[in-house]
Amino acid sequence: MKKIFSLFLLLGMVSTGAIAAPSYLTRDANGGYVVTYDYTDKAKTGWYLTGRAELSFLNWENKYDSDYLGVLSEFESDKFSFEPVFGGNLSVGHKFGYFWRGEIEVGYIGQFVDKDAGIEFSLSAPYALVNGYYDFTNGVYLGLGVGAAMPITKYDSDIFLSGGRTEEGISPMVGVMLGYSYKLDDNFVLDLRYRLSGFNGTKQTRYFQYKNTGDPTIYEAYIENDIGLILDNSISIGLRYEF
Repeated sequence: MKKIFSLFLLLGMVSTGAIAAPSYLTRDANGGYVVTYDYTDKAKTGWYLTGRAELSFLNWENKYDSDYLGVLSEFESDKFSFEPVFGGNLSVGHKFGYFWRGEIEVGYIGQFVDKDAGIEFSLSAPYALVNGYYDFTNGVYLGLGVGAAMPITKYDSDIFLSGGRTEEGISPMVGVMLGYSYKLDDNFVLDLRYRLSGFNGTKQTRYFQYKNTGDPTIYEAYIENDIGLILDNSISIGLRYEF
């Protein structure tokens, strides 16, 4: 009997306001209770930030031209195949719906250096891309990127006359991507990606002097290095933070 009396007393105190109702209970116009919840977990914004370490395998050809026949008689071109260089990139992106993502990526294709016949040659390429991705439910994704690369080459030797050793260019860049995302926790995602991309290299001219046997006259000649299409097969591993 005492327990029943205490229960009625408690209900009476709540109804009269002597004991405040819990914060998640509010009264409606008809006097009834409405249950509300205050979620402390922040909803995802759709924005994310990704950092990647990248290994690129570069393919291109150095084509030479010169008005000194001795140069062309030794070599007319050098072909480079799957030359490994290290680089990296950062990207900021946003999810659209369940399956689509868009991002802006800036990166650096690391420097390749080659020394041959007393000539030092180097190639590197900063770049910027706008990427679009489609995410499948199993973590696999496909992507397409368009943007620009800024190939930087250096062509140097003791035989060259004074002048700029470095040549910079700018070229359209296109890439296709295949990747896999693995969710580590609520915010962090492991990102594995393969990208095949292409852009054009630079054309660079250096001058040098030479003498012919038995002739005291000093002649001046040029050698031109023309790089066409550069193909980049890159493999990267990265960490994505989703806000």
